[in-house]
Amino acid sequence: MHMLEAKSIKKSYTIGEQHIPVLDNVSLSVAKGEFLVVEGSSGSGKTTLLSLLSGLDKPTAGRVFIGDKDITDIKEDDLAPLRNEIIGFVFQSFHLVPSLSAVENVMFPAELRFDENAYEKASHLLKRMGLYHRKDNLPHQLSGGEKQRVAMCRALINNPQVIFADEPTGNLDSENGKAILELLLEFHGERQTTLVLVTHNLDIANMADRMIVLQDGRIYD
Repeated sequence: MHMLEAKSIKKSYTIGEQHIPVLDNVSLSVAKGEFLVVEGSSGSGKTTLLSLLSGLDKPTAGRVFIGDKDITDIKEDDLAPLRNEIIGFVFQSFHLVPSLSAVENVMFPAELRFDENAYEKASHLLKRMGLYHRKDNLPHQLSGGEKQRVAMCRALINNPQVIFADEPTGNLDSENGKAILELLLEFHGERQTTLVLVTHNLDIANMADRMIVLQDGRIYD
């Protein structure tokens, strides 16, 4: 069964009179529980592809499906709850809310679902990540590795069916990067989540079930 599917998607931007194509007729399917790595040079369209597959952005042409649901034309008000329920995001730059503590950042997606157990779930994840002692710290009081672990907890709290990870180790030293990757793969194995990970790191790519290469907005298997 396909968890994600893109059919002939194109994405371009217009800045002034300049037309900038980013993705050109990309078709892709990702099986339920698959670990897919998306590799490619800077500017090849990797982050744009993730944004389209996850519904964070809309294609200029083509269709995008999550499960059997065509999300291409769904309004944002309807799409946001769907994303929150079945998708988790881990970004290179963390995207933590500066005014919220570590535990509050982790709780946030669960609170959007009115989950009465949000605090307990967040605390459990932080304990597992070795960060419970930092639960009341604000993001600026955390190291890069700690911020990324908090971001991972936030991505996992709703037990998503799909995790999108965009260069999750890119801003970290090798030791923290390795720890983050191991935790991500651990959860992928335990929960059989579909994992789509963007990376330049070929060592990570070799662990995946499959790798695709994006070049000039097109896929090369």
